[in-house]
Amino acid sequence: MRSILVLLASVLLWNPLHAKDYKVGERLPATAAQPAQAEIGWDDLMPPDWDPMQAVKGLNLATLDDADPRAIQALERLRASWDNAPTNPAMHGRRIRIPGFVVPLDWANKEVREFLLVPYFGACIHVPPPPSNQVIHVQPARALKGITAMDAVWVSGVLEIAYNKTGMGDAGYRLRNAQVEAYREKRR
Repeated sequence: MRSILVLLASVLLWNPLHAKDYKVGERLPATAAQPAQAEIGWDDLMPPDWDPMQAVKGLNLATLDDADPRAIQALERLRASWDNAPTNPAMHGRRIRIPGFVVPLDWANKEVREFLLVPYFGACIHVPPPPSNQVIHVQPARALKGITAMDAVWVSGVLEIAYNKTGMGDAGYRLRNAQVEAYREKRR
């Protein structure tokens, strides 16, 4: 029941005015103007030898109907693989800065106190969650006012490997006492 309430609240809090420049699945590019020493990309969170599509290798999904038992089994294998995706041990304890989109988990009085940071627009709300090694559970240093679902933000802090299962998706990483700021990039 809580998952349904979280999803409903996320949809109600989602403000399309914040998301007008993004399409479902779109990632935020890093900008050269930002400090580079701690800035990482989402691919840095995956172990170099991990293949997110390994569970469906050799299967041409484009030739299968959605109701085909082989397609259903393949998607179940893929989801299980993604929910248990390995994290990159080299990232544990690193001070990082990464851009992403907000999926609120805990909010009250128009303040977000906890959220998932995801790599692309629509993840966990409009499309299935990404692999757990592509989701960061963020606990901001202070409650955030004016932040809503799918807002683009920069998050920084010390990254921990810490698995967390939520109603919106599973996270393989955590940032506690994180600093959060609005995402800005140079528009061409």
